Amino acid sequence: MNYSQNQNNKEFCFKSINGSCPKTSYPFYIRVPLYLFFGTAIVITVLGNLMVIVSICHFKQLHTPTNFLLLSLASTDLLLGGFIMAPSMIRSLESCWYFGDLFCKIHVSLDITLSTASLIHLLFISIDRYCAVCYPLHYQTKITSCAAGIMIAISWIFAGIYGCFMCLNIQGLDGLQNHKSQCLGGCLYISSPLSGLVSSLLCFYFPGFIMLGIYTNIFIVASRQAKIIKQTEQRGQTAKEKKMAVSMKQEKKAARTLGITIGCFFICWLPFFLYSFINTFVQCQTSAFVTELLYWFGYLNSAFNPFIYAFMFNWFRKSFQIILYGKIFKPNSSRIKLVKH
Repeated sequence: MNYSQNQNNKEFCFKSINGSCPKTSYPFYIRVPLYLFFGTAIVITVLGNLMVIVSICHFKQLHTPTNFLLLSLASTDLLLGGFIMAPSMIRSLESCWYFGDLFCKIHVSLDITLSTASLIHLLFISIDRYCAVCYPLHYQTKITSCAAGIMIAISWIFAGIYGCFMCLNIQGLDGLQNHKSQCLGGCLYISSPLSGLVSSLLCFYFPGFIMLGIYTNIFIVASRQAKIIKQTEQRGQTAKEKKMAVSMKQEKKAARTLGITIGCFFICWLPFFLYSFINTFVQCQTSAFVTELLYWFGYLNSAFNPFIYAFMFNWFRKSFQIILYGKIFKPNSSRIKLVKH
């Protein structure tokens, strides 16, 4: 009798359909603030990254290999905010997926693809900064716009193949242990311990250690260059040395800014991948709400990047003002100098 009463009182995603997923209803005073917070995060993500894209595309002075990589990274963040975060917000707060199985697969595939693409872009950006700081004399000949295009193509192709593979093989990889994967109204990618471990190592930890090594080397070389610049300033610099010193300082600042971007990415995504890694060895039952929170902490990284650029890049602040005041529509606005050489 008690069991029947509990079943009758229980909420489901689709009340009139058998096999529907159970629904968790959050109180009004919790749902409304979360909808406002997540909705604001989505708007900031879309508008902020759109501003980065417009700036780099419009102003010709910003057409550099590094900025092309930033442009592609901003595109992944824009797509994540526009196509992934909004359905995820409804799934998280309604605890149900109302968009069908096909869109669930597309959503999961795009989610994995865009997250992987962001990480690979950051890896190539760290390589770009390594060449700029450690080999300044050969940088312009080795890291060209063509080379940046190849890096971008590799990032998207690899991420797309990986995302499709994980989506198409979801049945074999997962074992579908979670009830939300079997019932109607659920859309969560729950990996098996082995696939979760392999995925975390290949797509997070290994690239992370590589980037950590690269930026450690950049810091060492930049510190050495700073000492050399200080010594030349004390004895008096030639015109060529002054120009080289200015270039080194600019590259160092850019490396520091992009290092902060990479650090932000890992801080945001580390809790999710750390949970996935621990769960490989210790099978712990975690509520769907906690899992969703870990996802969202990672998603918020896409909203943070434009703020990092705004605080650290003068060209982004200037381009933002030009776009905001409508000066972008004036003749020859694309030739405005945003960066002093």
